[in-house]
Amino acid sequence: LSWGTSTEKTKMFFNLSFNDQQEVLASDRGIAQTPIPRVPNCGAGCSSGTPQGRFSLVDPNTGTELDLTINDGVTGIPVYDPTNPGGDSDDFHVFTNADRFNFAPFNLVMAPVQRVGFFSQVVHSLFDNVNLTAKALYNNRESTNQAAPEPLFIGPEAGSGNLMDTISIDASNPYNPFGFTLDAETNPYFIGRRPLEGGPRVFQQNVDTFYASLGLDGNFTFNERSYYWDVTAVHSKNRATQIKTGGYNSAKLKVALGPLEDCEATLGCVPFNVFGGQGANGEGTITPEMLNWVGFVQKDVSEQQLFDLTANLSGTLLDLPAGPLGFAVGYERRTQKGFFEPDAVVVAGESAGVPSTPTSGEYDTDEFYAELRVPVLSEMFLADKLSLSFAARSVEYSTFGSQTSSKLGLNWRPISDLLVRYSISEGFRAPGIGELFGSDARFDQTLSDPCSNLSEVTNQNTIDNCIALGVPADGSYSQFNPQISVTTGGNSELKPETSNSQVTGVVYAPSWVDNLSWADTLSVEVNYFDIEVDDAVQALDAEVQLDRCVNTLDAVSCAGISRTASGVINGFANQLTNIGSIQTSGYDLRFNYLSPETSVGSFTVNWSSSVLQEYIVTTPTSSGFSGIDRAGTELGDPEAAYPELKSTLNLDWQMADWRFSLSARFIDSVSESCVGLSDFPGLCSEPNLDDDELSENTMDRTIYQDVQVTWFKDRDDGELTVSLGVNNLFDQQPPECYSCALNGFDATTYDVPGRFLYLRLGYRMR
Repeated sequence: LSWGTSTEKTKMFFNLSFNDQQEVLASDRGIAQTPIPRVPNCGAGCSSGTPQGRFSLVDPNTGTELDLTINDGVTGIPVYDPTNPGGDSDDFHVFTNADRFNFAPFNLVMAPVQRVGFFSQVVHSLFDNVNLTAKALYNNRESTNQAAPEPLFIGPEAGSGNLMDTISIDASNPYNPFGFTLDAETNPYFIGRRPLEGGPRVFQQNVDTFYASLGLDGNFTFNERSYYWDVTAVHSKNRATQIKTGGYNSAKLKVALGPLEDCEATLGCVPFNVFGGQGANGEGTITPEMLNWVGFVQKDVSEQQLFDLTANLSGTLLDLPAGPLGFAVGYERRTQKGFFEPDAVVVAGESAGVPSTPTSGEYDTDEFYAELRVPVLSEMFLADKLSLSFAARSVEYSTFGSQTSSKLGLNWRPISDLLVRYSISEGFRAPGIGELFGSDARFDQTLSDPCSNLSEVTNQNTIDNCIALGVPADGSYSQFNPQISVTTGGNSELKPETSNSQVTGVVYAPSWVDNLSWADTLSVEVNYFDIEVDDAVQALDAEVQLDRCVNTLDAVSCAGISRTASGVINGFANQLTNIGSIQTSGYDLRFNYLSPETSVGSFTVNWSSSVLQEYIVTTPTSSGFSGIDRAGTELGDPEAAYPELKSTLNLDWQMADWRFSLSARFIDSVSESCVGLSDFPGLCSEPNLDDDELSENTMDRTIYQDVQVTWFKDRDDGELTVSLGVNNLFDQQPPECYSCALNGFDATTYDVPGRFLYLRLGYRMR
């Protein structure tokens, strides 16, 4: 809802907005119902943290290595037969991929979001040539996300990298069926239990954003020349609160699984049953009393603030033969600060994730800039207009010192219909508050460990290097879950990014179409870009880092990756760093056409395309740098696609009170890594049977079609607009992404599966 008014000296504008987006469950979209899209029996792609439990351990009395799960329908304490574990005489059977848990249906394809926003702007003329401008904005976002019940991965082989790895389950625990202590120091065991009884993990975000600015602007004349100036002060704040339910306190869990006498001596402690499975009725054996003791509600708070003061002056200095020499100068003072306050349980290291510490930081900048626009030639042969532009910006950071960047530009019109432009520029970007001071967090990333199931590996170099990294040579190590815990976070040692870019463009807008009956406007634009960013701030691609560590034993790649004695990865540090560089080049193309009014209305064609030639990411190694060209590929986890061609075509037909619009969006095919899917023949389009690490899959090109019909109705007091539209008219499904961790497709590139129908009403009062 927008409203505005004006008087002789004052203009006011107000806008109030409300948006309510409903959730879309993964279980409602076929592509997202299993971790491996459209594979009903997900096998190794599913989780070993199951409702029945997975118990991998060594019986200290017999020396037998066990990998068991509880039979369905077991009541009470399961019977364990040490003479025939997993046989007919006890309540267990050997764990297989068929026992794994499908966590995907709990996810959301689209999260519910509710936004309320308010914006206002007032411009008041204080006196001749001086205006006062005030702006204010408030936005509130409430959103919710959801994941499967939090798995309890317990024991030194869990590889969680936290207190859960140190838990011992005492023989006196009343639910322990084995009769001996699962000692974290002497028995390298692993338990994976998915407590459905506690419900899914739910993440609720409440974000408030405030913005206010106050400025003066005006113009004046000096020596018969006009000058324009403005001074503006800005303050903005973003405060976010996240509440997570469905989490567990590992310190309390340690007491509840430990010696019974310790639990009984602890106020409120209830012994925890990690062994009972879902029971006879399928409702579970973890009671509400147990959940009340080990569960907790996690609350994290973060805030960022900006204080900004700018002053600008522009005008002309003198007249040259080809036109006036223009200039602009300015100053900006900027202060940014922020903090993050994680929940006290997380700070203490007692959650199921990695410990996180409160962080805060701030920095100041002083920036000066100057620009010149120099007309060189005008109204000459092959030089209807020729001008040069120069710009320089000097920035002094309280954290990084000073940096100066510059830009040179050329605009040349050989004839009035043709524009040729070129620019070369330097760039500088300092890391933000979150990048510098962000606290560590755990991210369970889909990774394929090349050292898993070593007895099945045929590459001798991989075998030798895995053994050198501490993986048992007998092939006994097998990756428990498709996801490996990776520790992410900020880095106070980050350096600023620097960049060099070149852009060359040609725009042709022929005036001769004015004399044609079929065209009113016609233009064609082609731009070429070549950009290189040095010391780019990114986390290393975790899969690339792991593969490089195994394939080359590179010290830089292996740094931060640790394993247990049995080969399990129990530490993977992947904080932000300055990678070597990112180099990208390509073309942007645009075509615009507008027909004159005819007896059947007017027609508009807008076509834009982007061609990606290269996107080379260079990362450091112990011997130098190594580059990967991402053009034409899908990164997977985290999701990011780099199609070599993206194109959008928009067609409009307007006649009288009606407008019909059709658009087509094209996304070129990309290739992705397709590792670890040898159990599912036919999924990978280019499998490599000799070396699975080289298996690839092509994600097909995708075309979306959108349509919209709009009706306009003029009234004495305003105009009514009614629009009815459908996005993804033909229900085009996104291509299956086997390397993506969530919902089976890349949501950063492709639409949420399904058609989107909408009705829009608008009324503009006069």
